[in-house]
Amino acid sequence: MTSSSSNKGIRKSSHYRPPTRKASSLERIPEDHRPMVGGHEVGPYRQCSYFQGVMNGVNVLCGMGILSTPYAVKQGGWLGLVILAVLGALAWYTGILLRRCLDSKEGLETYPDIGHAAFGTAGRIIISIILYMELYACCIEYLILESDNLSKLFPNAHLTIGSLTLDSHVLFAILTALIVMPTTWLRDLSCLSFVSAGGFIASIVIVSCLFWVGLVDHVGTVKSEGTALNLPGIPIAIGLYGYCYSGHGVFPNIYSSLKQRNQFPAVLFTCIALSTVLFAGAAIMGYIMFGESTESQFTLNLPPNLVASKIAVWTTVTNPITKYALTMTPLALSLEELLPPNQQTYPNIVMLRSALVVSSLIVALSVPFFGLVMSLVGSFPTMFVAYILPCACFLAILRSKVTWYQVLLCVFIIAVGLCCAGVGTYSSLSKIIQKYH
Repeated sequence: MTSSSSNKGIRKSSHYRPPTRKASSLERIPEDHRPMVGGHEVGPYRQCSYFQGVMNGVNVLCGMGILSTPYAVKQGGWLGLVILAVLGALAWYTGILLRRCLDSKEGLETYPDIGHAAFGTAGRIIISIILYMELYACCIEYLILESDNLSKLFPNAHLTIGSLTLDSHVLFAILTALIVMPTTWLRDLSCLSFVSAGGFIASIVIVSCLFWVGLVDHVGTVKSEGTALNLPGIPIAIGLYGYCYSGHGVFPNIYSSLKQRNQFPAVLFTCIALSTVLFAGAAIMGYIMFGESTESQFTLNLPPNLVASKIAVWTTVTNPITKYALTMTPLALSLEELLPPNQQTYPNIVMLRSALVVSSLIVALSVPFFGLVMSLVGSFPTMFVAYILPCACFLAILRSKVTWYQVLLCVFIIAVGLCCAGVGTYSSLSKIIQKYH
């Protein structure tokens, strides 16, 4: 982000919470939701200008999802881009609904606060669990991303230990986990949040490199026009496009950070519009260049000998290193709160966080399918966080003030979200299972 204020911590959540509960660790939920979902650091309370708010929002939305947008076009066809536009428009509307919920009662500031106001303690717990699931899945994706791209850079890398040989994918996944593990032990993540705030800049660099390789280096332009519509691949495309708008967990913090809160609708519209243009640009250019050979991350299609390709891949590789700890920390904090007070010592915290890193590594090695895992995340937790739950909370909190057309629109969005979640989750899981047969 461009402002010195952007690397400061999120303001503590409101007092609107069950009296026996500690301050939610989701107050420090990261931004890359990824959602990349890493490091959701927004400016200090009510100190952000319009421009800073837009940059915060774009940084939240522009992450790993942009790498898979060409693959989403491959899955769903050119007409599938309509899904991207529709989901973007609905994401803006549900973001406005979250703002209405925040304004409905004094002291509401975070997404779990909204869940508690709408459905009591159960609502807070359910929303928190879904957000944590999304964050944990993002950590898994970081490791898969690192493994895939480093293997492309160093395809012959391997390590032999006795009779055991680790190929490049496994080796780099393990090395990445070992590198990020100490960063999860840090108590002060401000240095990481400052670096990770460049997520939007990193996305600009990566997409610019894609265009450079295609337009200047004349690499990969296919002769066929591509598929107009691929119905069997639409469920996967829905999940991939949905993942691109997984920023609702931090939208309340962006709203609270604005100097002029009445600018929030315009701020949200601008950041979603800019992000959508970036997503669509990468999707169109990537699919034009690589067609049906498009990989789950377009960086894997770039020729390794070109300077622009090296810049894109190394930018892709560097970003998750700083974001992993920021993404894992809210989940770790929530688990630490479950420990008895006399067990909340630093050695125990280190062991707990190390165990989380190891568990994410095991899952990443077991399910090393970047595109399918992203589609699964975009289909299940993201559909609930970004579309279903904002409407449900809005109807529950403001039921006496809701107009009939707002009810119809919310019911429509909930129905669409449930359908997308159902078909997307089923399709993603089915294809993951098929990989093992």
